[in-house]
Amino acid sequence: MKNIFTLFFWLACVFMSSSQETKTKNKEIDEIIDNLFNEDEIIDELIKSLSNFEYIYISNSYSSSTYFSGRDIQIEQYNLKPQLSYVNSKGFFASLSGIYYSGFVPNWDVTIASIGFGKYIGNKKLFKYSTSYSKYFYNNEIDNLFTNAITGSFSFRDRSKFFGSQISGTFLFGEEESYQFTSSSYLLLNLLKTKKYYIKFRPQINVIAGKQTIELATIRLYNDIPIRDITRNDVFDLINTQFNFPIEISVNSFDMEFGYNLNLPAALGEERNLKSTSYFNFSIGYLFNL
Repeated sequence: MKNIFTLFFWLACVFMSSSQETKTKNKEIDEIIDNLFNEDEIIDELIKSLSNFEYIYISNSYSSSTYFSGRDIQIEQYNLKPQLSYVNSKGFFASLSGIYYSGFVPNWDVTIASIGFGKYIGNKKLFKYSTSYSKYFYNNEIDNLFTNAITGSFSFRDRSKFFGSQISGTFLFGEEESYQFTSSSYLLLNLLKTKKYYIKFRPQINVIAGKQTIELATIRLYNDIPIRDITRNDVFDLINTQFNFPIEISVNSFDMEFGYNLNLPAALGEERNLKSTSYFNFSIGYLFNL
């Protein structure tokens, strides 16, 4: 493929609670951050290399294991994330995506519709801003605290395209409100490149922090009867640090990725002895020129 695919917008969301009584809600919160944080490729270098275009990109990604905010939920399952994306040279983009979990009932968990706008700054196109809105349509019966997300990001890359970095922030709202921030940096190494195909290695580190609601339980006696009091405190804290090691392959209009991913979750509230988690991913996509 003559042009290179690179992710330029992040739809990430987060909210976390340490109480055992709120695990169902935590699953939804973590699901948003994990399943939209690592998605899905909207064209970046096409915008830089072409002056007028419209493209549709169809992709599907597979992850060998499922973790939420890097945490093991003791369910062995894979997940699939199909996505349909549209982008044009004016900076407008839109996408429709979904998430399938092999171990959940129902398997199809959520559908996400997103629209946004992004542009490079300056003639050298080294800096870029982007903003987007996402709507979540859940296919489950649990309480879904967040059904909307607004994300803004600012990114930079050097002239040689060897190094790049991005900072993004997301505001979540619905039944409740929260926010999260993500800092990402990557290196881009060309392993093999011709006119028709390329192979690249793109290691990346992502640091994710956000607003957390920590629930603390205390027991007191009233007339010799134990009474449990719950105190809720909102704090801003580190959630997860993730390392990605993907190999990107592009042949004509086809695009593939094979990767290994490592999570180092940060303990929140009463969490103790969190272990690192890892998984493999594979994705394939096709570009249609309109």
